[in-house]
Amino acid sequence: MIDNSDLKYLKRCIELAKIALDKGDEPFGSILVSSDGKVLAEDHNHVADGDHTQHPEFALARWAAKNMTPEERSQATVYTSGEHCPMCAAAHGWVGLGRIVYASSSEQLVQWLSEMGVAPSRVRNLPIQDVIRDTAIDGPVPELAEQVRQLHRLFYEKKR
Repeated sequence: MIDNSDLKYLKRCIELAKIALDKGDEPFGSILVSSDGKVLAEDHNHVADGDHTQHPEFALARWAAKNMTPEERSQATVYTSGEHCPMCAAAHGWVGLGRIVYASSSEQLVQWLSEMGVAPSRVRNLPIQDVIRDTAIDGPVPELAEQVRQLHRLFYEKKR
């Protein structure tokens, strides 16, 4: 169930996605929030240089592994502008992070990119639940997903 604090954090993720876009990168942004609501870390995509493993969710998983106890990780929430890819979902699961909340789904992204004539990724888009178990997952959020769609539209317009 998405509440007002979830929306606040998701809006920050969209701001981070816009920062990535402004830097010429794919528009994805994520934050890690403790069980008491403190933002612990945030990041955006850094794949423009060709290293497509530099996703924010993966960076947050690594940060959590170094800086949090297993108990703290299990109670934390990762908020993200777009649903985790399989690599990021696996990293999330391996380090034992808790809940995931996303503004837009992988399914939506695939549809948007298809509508824009963008070739599909080599990596299959899978729902998070197909990659990891026992994780509370909430999303997408329709009113925010539209904002994310617009960021992707802008990114691919710039590339043409």
